[in-house]
Amino acid sequence: MTSQPVQESTVVGIVGAGPAGLMLSHLLSRSGIDSIAVDTRTRDEIEHTHRAGILEQDSVRLLTDTGVDGRVLTQGSEHEGIELRFAGEGHRIDFKHLVGASVWLYPQTDVFIDLANARERDGGDVRFGVRDTKVLEVRDQPVISFVDSEGIAREVRCDYLVGADGSHSICRHEIPESLSTQYFKEYPFAWFGIMTEAPMSAPELIYARHERGFALISQRTEQLQRMYFQCDPATDPGTWSDEMIWNELQTRVSGGGFSLKEGPITEKVVLPFRSFVAEPMRYGRLFLAGDAAHTVPPTGAKGLNLALQDVKVLAEVLDAAVNLGRTELLETYGTRALERVWKAQQFSYRLTTLLHTLPGETPFDAKRQLGELSSIVTSTHGSAHLAECYTGWPTAQL
Repeated sequence: MTSQPVQESTVVGIVGAGPAGLMLSHLLSRSGIDSIAVDTRTRDEIEHTHRAGILEQDSVRLLTDTGVDGRVLTQGSEHEGIELRFAGEGHRIDFKHLVGASVWLYPQTDVFIDLANARERDGGDVRFGVRDTKVLEVRDQPVISFVDSEGIAREVRCDYLVGADGSHSICRHEIPESLSTQYFKEYPFAWFGIMTEAPMSAPELIYARHERGFALISQRTEQLQRMYFQCDPATDPGTWSDEMIWNELQTRVSGGGFSLKEGPITEKVVLPFRSFVAEPMRYGRLFLAGDAAHTVPPTGAKGLNLALQDVKVLAEVLDAAVNLGRTELLETYGTRALERVWKAQQFSYRLTTLLHTLPGETPFDAKRQLGELSSIVTSTHGSAHLAECYTGWPTAQL
């Protein structure tokens, strides 16, 4: 005879224990609100899924001011600008001078580790390595059904349910199609990404526009760097030798005597990308956050920052609903979050289409791109607008 699932209850059930889910759990605990977060991945799997990370100033404050960890300030790298390279020349956009803000180069993997450590330190209830996850009755009395890492079937009944379970979200599909609108933008190219054991070629990120396509030069550590170049989505990274990759990257950033410092390539991957937004971000007692509700191309470095700001807003309205009885404020979540989401979509789209070679591009199109880039770097106002978008906008107040 099959045993009945173990019954549990909590105030907020969270599907997904990546950075968004863990940050929400952390913020709720600071307001005295119980939560249970579950994830099909093990903690070790998440820790070893290497992803780059540029944190906006407000994201850094969220980590440090709420007591997660100050490691971002001691082990992250503050970047006060970026370089735009085009027509063989580099042009620095000085964020600090233009808008008084910076960003931090700090891998998403480390953000996850800091948050997971903080939840363990504070006694948070996080269940990694679960399977057969399902969500039930999301509109009125949400339930998370799963089998835990020890093989025990469980059902967690919660007052509110949050889907922070990524772009393949099971929670998003619980919103009836008749009530949901999904916006897509498919991009006709991908990024060929590498990790290389080499010294830094530049102290800050380089965004390069070249007639052969876009390139991005980023850093990880003093001796480990990540770089990307635009490619066809069907590209097989296994067919590219190290020599071919370095020749392509060197060509796309060439000019003014600049060249990349080369080293052994330890990772090759092709990353197709798209823009996506699902509206609304709330259905009854279900809320979507992070990639479950929206994705952006990586050009604008917005994905992780949007997720963190989503849950900051969500924690505020849940605090008001649970602790003050202000349930009407739950209605403001989607409006506040989506204001930032669509700004990020616009910025990411603009930067992507500005720097990438587009299919069927004409000489007029190429000259127009160069004209826009020139207008940005030769105008204080143009540079300041880019700096403001890159370093992030204030979150709409409750």
